[in-house]
Amino acid sequence: MVLVTGATGMLGRIVVLELLRQGKKVRAAKRESSNLEEVRKSLKYYTENPDGFFNAIEWTDIDLDDKKSICTALKGIHEVYHCAAKISYDPAEREKTYQINVQGTENMLECCRKMNIIKFLYVSSAVVFNKEQADGLIHESPYLINDKNATIYAGSKCRADAVVSRAFQDGMNTIIINPGMIIGDLKKSSGDFLRTFMNGFYTFPGGTGCADVRDVAAIAVRLMDENRFGEHYLISSENKTYRELSGIITKKLNKTKPVVLPKSVLAAGRILNILTFRSIPVLRMLTQPNIAFLASFQAISNEKIVSELQYEFITVKESLHFHINNYLSE
Repeated sequence: MVLVTGATGMLGRIVVLELLRQGKKVRAAKRESSNLEEVRKSLKYYTENPDGFFNAIEWTDIDLDDKKSICTALKGIHEVYHCAAKISYDPAEREKTYQINVQGTENMLECCRKMNIIKFLYVSSAVVFNKEQADGLIHESPYLINDKNATIYAGSKCRADAVVSRAFQDGMNTIIINPGMIIGDLKKSSGDFLRTFMNGFYTFPGGTGCADVRDVAAIAVRLMDENRFGEHYLISSENKTYRELSGIITKKLNKTKPVVLPKSVLAAGRILNILTFRSIPVLRMLTQPNIAFLASFQAISNEKIVSELQYEFITVKESLHFHINNYLSE
């Protein structure tokens, strides 16, 4: 049996679906407050048999701070997909983000050792790697970013990534995937960011590598099936600027293209945030690391995954259109 943490999240639920399609028994970990009806409804966009697959899931509650609850969920489990994470760039949520992403991962690994788990896949992020200077792309480099100067989310994922890498060195069969921006349910995770291009009038000067949630899930399961332990795998379909992403979205919705906010405007917002004593939530997000991230082009190489798996990705345009249609239908 397989355990998937963060199974109600944008990626976790599709990993569960992919495993079920392959005939595997899945135990899906969730928070006690999770809305399972929302998960069930969302599966209709990814399969013609949503109720059948949903009813095949064995659900369990996990508190990543509680090792006893983790070990209980791991009984009878042979492999784990650790998708649970907190995505936040808000300075006010720094402690909680590190607690879930770093300490939660450490607790999972400790319990997996105790319960003799055979395989462990960790969903990290492309943001943990430094950009290579030669071709301007991010590769599966052994050199991680300096988490002290990174966004809160990137810093937490960098530390957790290092924890999983050490677990492999200590003898665990681990795999780490490092997706770029995942395009999926527009009500969750990166969907919150993409909705700013749907509902707002502005975009940002930077960009990033992107991948459809279905591709990320399929690749994760395949890597585990092929036992590619001790490896990092960047996952990206195409590299797009935020201007290009917003252009695809606004054209689909027949809206005017958003204006690109230059870095100078973002910096001015940061100064205003300081002058207002960080009392305006939106401006509070304009920290130096966040501004640097929004203004930089985090282009990702998918050479390794394409070469080793001969994988063909869903295009960014197709992915955005598919998920915008799903979002609008609700």
